[in-house]
Amino acid sequence: MNGNQKNQPIGLDIGHSNLKMVQLAISEDRIKVLAARRAPLDVDPALDGQERERTVILAVRRLLADSPFRGRNVISALPIDTLRITSLRLSETETPQADKILRKEAAERFGLDPHRDTINYIHAGSVRQGDVVKDEHILFAADSETIGKHIRILEESGLTPVGIDAPPCALFRTFERTMRRQEDRERTIIFIDVGHRFTTVVFGRNSDICFVKQIPVGIGQFTGEIASSLGISLADAESLRLKLLRDEPVEASTRRPVVDALNVMAEQLAGEISLCLRYYTVTFRGKRVERAVVAGGGAYEQILRDALRRHLSVDVEIADPLRGFEYSPGAIDDHCGNGSADLALAVGLSLKGWGVSVSTPMHDDPLESVLEGEPL
Repeated sequence: MNGNQKNQPIGLDIGHSNLKMVQLAISEDRIKVLAARRAPLDVDPALDGQERERTVILAVRRLLADSPFRGRNVISALPIDTLRITSLRLSETETPQADKILRKEAAERFGLDPHRDTINYIHAGSVRQGDVVKDEHILFAADSETIGKHIRILEESGLTPVGIDAPPCALFRTFERTMRRQEDRERTIIFIDVGHRFTTVVFGRNSDICFVKQIPVGIGQFTGEIASSLGISLADAESLRLKLLRDEPVEASTRRPVVDALNVMAEQLAGEISLCLRYYTVTFRGKRVERAVVAGGGAYEQILRDALRRHLSVDVEIADPLRGFEYSPGAIDDHCGNGSADLALAVGLSLKGWGVSVSTPMHDDPLESVLEGEPL
């Protein structure tokens, strides 16, 4: 890359069990990975939130000290379980007052203060409801206390927050650049991020987000089902799950119940996602769904991908968010060893502000003092 490259902010994804940091540099139409790192967050669930915060802060500091990140500007995502998301339809007569109506509705639904808390939205498209055409909007909201706490963690980690994003928007941004071909413009792609406790589902079409759903099922529940079925600890259950994932030897008497447990959870999650597909096809009639892309730590579970193929009846592939990027030896760690699907959210965060058309929420007054007026 030449001397005109622009170093993007660090993209920081603070998950439940792992922390991911990615920083990109952009020169003309080329993207280079400056650094991509992961760190486990080994926190006893019985410990309080302050202990978890300290663990996150120390993990970030270690990665900053030991990795080739440039600068300390960061864009992070709010934890998915702290973000409120809902959809609302407005008629043509309500359109002139859309901003006021949407913010009021979100405040009432979530018990928020529209003057203190952050409420934003994106336009998902036009839908026919009976004989009337309405505009569907996706609302995102977070209370000021949650945002303030998140910012404090970033600052105590030695970072300078320049943006806070909603996970569904960051996830979509990672792959939006691949949807710019003319033949892709009328095709819908389902992006599925399977985290530890939650799965985020995003339907994208023609550079736009048109549906978002949070499902309270993640890879942690897969491990929990194994533990419950075999009567073993969560740590032992996770060890067995990873052995199967790496195709390591497991006794036949143990393998079968583990596979059965994984199948139970895979069918449950795939069933929930198929309901999302049903809603989408009814709401946005005639819009073809092309394929599903699975990201997050759960993307590597073959049993889950097979279940998704059966339930969705579309091609299902593992996300490769670093595809086509340049990088130097040592820029990307080998912590996972399976691929980069779990880095999708962090990549989207670092890409923020670069040549993307998707609207991104979370840029209201509570953040202005931190962002110094810079739009998110």
